Amino acid sequence: MPAKSAAQQKAAGAALAAKRGESSPSKLKGASKEMYKSMSERELEEFASTKRKGKPEHVSKAQSSSKSRKNRSGSRARAE
Repeated sequence: MPAKSAAQQKAAGAALAAKRGESSPSKLKGASKEMYKSMSERELEEFASTKRKGKPEHVSKAQSSSKSRKNRSGSRARAE
């Protein structure tokens, strides 16, 4: 699964470095700390290897959850 934003890709890179022992896990904060705890090295590699070109810096929770709802419902129409 590729990263959805540049920030997510960067956080995965930091978590991966800590997982491999290249940096200290105690220096991780926020998303990278959670990724370090909950993801395998292989999963982190997939996120970290995502190209940043064309990715937004951040994806808001509202944007990502509305995309999920569209995918589940099978239609692109919005309920208003």
